[in-house]
Amino acid sequence: MLLPSPFAIAVILTILTFIFALFATIPAETSHFDYSLDLLSFWEAGLWDTGPGGLYFAFQMMFLLVLGHVLALSKPFSFLIDRLTYYCTNTSNSAFVVTFATIIVSLFNWGLGLIFGAILARKIGEKFSANGQSINYPMIGAAAYVGLMVWHGGISGSAPLKASESGNLKSMISESSSANLDLIPDAIGFEQTVFSAMNVSVMLCLLIIIPLAFYFIGKKVKAKPMEMELKPHKMWEEDKAVGAEKIDASFIFSIGFGSILIIYALLKAFYIPDHPSLKVINPNYINLILFGLALILHGNFKRFLHACEEAIKDTTGILIQFPLYFGIMGIMKSSGLVAMTSEYFAEISSGDSFPIFTFFSAGLINIFVPSGGGQWAVQGPILIETCQTLNISLEKSIMALSYGDQLTNMLQPFWALPLLGITRLKAKQIMPYTLLLFLIGGLIFLINLLIF
Repeated sequence: MLLPSPFAIAVILTILTFIFALFATIPAETSHFDYSLDLLSFWEAGLWDTGPGGLYFAFQMMFLLVLGHVLALSKPFSFLIDRLTYYCTNTSNSAFVVTFATIIVSLFNWGLGLIFGAILARKIGEKFSANGQSINYPMIGAAAYVGLMVWHGGISGSAPLKASESGNLKSMISESSSANLDLIPDAIGFEQTVFSAMNVSVMLCLLIIIPLAFYFIGKKVKAKPMEMELKPHKMWEEDKAVGAEKIDASFIFSIGFGSILIIYALLKAFYIPDHPSLKVINPNYINLILFGLALILHGNFKRFLHACEEAIKDTTGILIQFPLYFGIMGIMKSSGLVAMTSEYFAEISSGDSFPIFTFFSAGLINIFVPSGGGQWAVQGPILIETCQTLNISLEKSIMALSYGDQLTNMLQPFWALPLLGITRLKAKQIMPYTLLLFLIGGLIFLINLLIF
């Protein structure tokens, strides 16, 4: 499978979006030249968007990804990863272990799951390389990417998180003249989305079927000796601290400060009356938890900061590409492409079929805007209004959007950049296997959407 670099894909998608918007959404009596300038201004506005779904969201996601990576580099997680590699003796059982473990971790946090899976895959590669054994390493790398196909149904999923924030749903359609704000709930708790019967069923199916499928596929694929030399993770020497440096080397400061963050987060969730537990789970709250855990598990500021240095390096590709996708989102949102797509699916939908069409439209839009939070910001208002008009379940439609968004990550290599950096694989090597994940996951999501 021949593919350009993920950055080239982002540029190509930008050009395609521009061309499609130029001819599909041009207003009457407007020249193509003038509208081209308008589209460029939309693109620039999206590029530097300072709203909740723009650069602020980008920092939230980058911080979440870095902290997830930092956690994965801590000694407890390194010990867990080393123990898991013990059970990896061939391609099939390695694929089973990687998919099963990555899905579980990703349901807690997508950034941690992505990096955890990547480091686990890398450790397996190093083990087979050192022992001179054969393995289908690209398949193991693809197995480590499975977390991006389950994350939006977990507790770090952008759409369920945003919907759980007080006032978020109403604020999204506050400018609509047709929506009845009194009928829109102030918030939708996780018990109605992430912990709903449908989503629990989906996650159990993914947790059972995906590892078993990759186990049996692993028995059929061709294995070969490792051909690349993978460098082990940098181990940091503990120099003798003197003077004020003792603060950086002190476990008391690190664990103490980290514990304060965790205790405050728990109080905020379960004790402070203004913050019911199911409404404080948002990206900032999760980052607060990860920040505290990372400080505690690394034991001192020095190890924590060294881990941050290594983690930040693997976010380079995402950092430079995020603005490009925000630019694409700016064109799609301001030109009306997103509204056109969503409204088309809404028009051909009935109460029973709308979640299915939401699933497909979310998957299509995710190819061009691989950002769950960004997609919710532009597609969410139409979803809310349509659910109100058709009198159908908003909770189910939110999860349908989540499923569609996460599924096509298996076709869009944007979020695979940190994994590719850690495993030293290329996108074209893992894509044949992520396509299999796409097909299996698509069936699981569709069947559950039809049953519930």
